[in-house]
Order: sequence, then structure tokens, then C-alpha cells
Amino acid sequence: MTLSAPTMGERFAAQSVIEELLRQQDGRPVQSAFARLFGVSPLGTDSVSWYLGALGELEVGRVLATLTPGWHAYHALPIGTSGTDIDHLVVGPGGIVTINTKNHRGKTIWVAGTTFMVSGHKVPYIRNAAYEADRVAKLLQKRMPGLSPVLAAVALISPKSLTIKIRPARVKVVTSVRPRRWLVKLPVVLSPTAVVAVATVIDEPATWPPQALPPVENARGRFDALDRQVRSARKRRIGWAGALGVCLVVVTLVVGPHLATAITAFISAVAS
Repeated sequence: MTLSAPTMGERFAAQSVIEELLRQQDGRPVQSAFARLFGVSPLGTDSVSWYLGALGELEVGRVLATLTPGWHAYHALPIGTSGTDIDHLVVGPGGIVTINTKNHRGKTIWVAGTTFMVSGHKVPYIRNAAYEADRVAKLLQKRMPGLSPVLAAVALISPKSLTIKIRPARVKVVTSVRPRRWLVKLPVVLSPTAVVAVATVIDEPATWPPQALPPVENARGRFDALDRQVRSARKRRIGWAGALGVCLVVVTLVVGPHLATAITAFISAVAS
């Protein structure tokens, strides 16, 4: 019996990011009981950004899963030989849209035209988002000449604030809870028949470059297990911090605030 190749619609949100995260984690030694007891994170230093990126893409993926009938959402589509991918690609009555997810929880975002600042640091998100949309348009137009332009969006995960002084000409900037609202309000540019035709082309693996690395087996299940470990470690750290806070209060009452301050400074110096 011949098994059919998986379609692009079978790829889940954050798949590429999760697979790279797991590849990095594979080389890490098993945590000791002591590390687990005191809530040491199981993530390597280089893995943290991949983990946060995965959480962001999963959050946007859940929002896109609630799109009204007539919309199709795809995730982690490869567009280059170096492992680069499109976080999310949707097609529906409002057209074809690439969505780049950025997890900047608690950060201050400022946008003016092509300038994008994260807590005062300039990043090339607008340029990159426009490039991704153009790249997808070229890939799709090879199979469907005359296809309408591809729109681009950047979805931000829970920023502290979002200030848009000048709206970018080509890229929509939204928070992670708003992509659905924006998408369904886009003017209709594709008929139901056209949407199905485009979705069929997107779903075909031959439309996209081959993946740079082989897929990781049971990636989603392994990520869920790692996520539980990370969250459990965080809870343990919070618990220990609370216990130390109670101890500090007791010390303050017993020995006085000046000595307690000195003890706290000494502990902080040792811990650092």
C-alpha cells in the first residue's frame, strides 16, 4: 500500500520553531533531582527564544482556527533552503495574507512607516514581512499566473503598549487577539471558487521548497511535555521566592531591618 505524502494543511502552528527547539534540547543532559527541586528551567540559554517564539505562534494559530467558514489557515510553510518559513498563511474572501508572529510580551512597541521599535530597539519586521509576502506571491504565481498580490501582517503577542504613529503602507500591525477581526473585515477580492483553487495550490507540497531538515518525530507531543516542565519549574521558583520572602519578614522582625537588609544584599551577591 502506498501512503500519500502529507499535505501542507497537516502542518501545525509553530511546527518549524518547535522542531528546532527540540533539536537544541536533544543535546542537553538530563536535569538532576536538585535542579528540578529548585525549579531550574530545563531550557538551554539558546532555547529560550525558540520556546517563546513557539508559544507566540501557537497563540496566533488558535486565533486563526476560529476564522469563519470560507477561510483557510496554514502554518510553518517553508520558503527557503536555510529553514526559513512563513509562520501563518491564510486565504479567504479578503485575499491571501502572510502573518509573522512576534512574541514581545510586556514590551513597548512603536511603529512609524517602515520603522519598528521594540522597547527602543529598531528591528526590521516591516521589511521582513513585506519580503515574505512577495516571496509567497512568486511561489503561488508560478502555478496561478495573474494571482492577486499577497498581503502581509505582523501579529504581536501581548505587548505592554502598541503605538502606531504612521501606518505602514504594505504591512498591517496587530496584536495577537485581533488578526481574526481584521481579516474578516477585509474587502472581498476572491470568490469562493477562487479561494478553493488557491487553497488547493497552497496545500500541495510541490508548491513549496523542500524542508531543509527532516521532521522531528512526535514534535507536538514532545513540546507539550517540555512546556509542562518549563511551567512546573517556574511555579517552583515562584514558590521558593515566596518562601524566602516569608523568611525575610521573620528575620526583619527578629533582628531588625538594617541587619535584614545586609543579609539580603549578601544573599543577592552570592546568588549572582
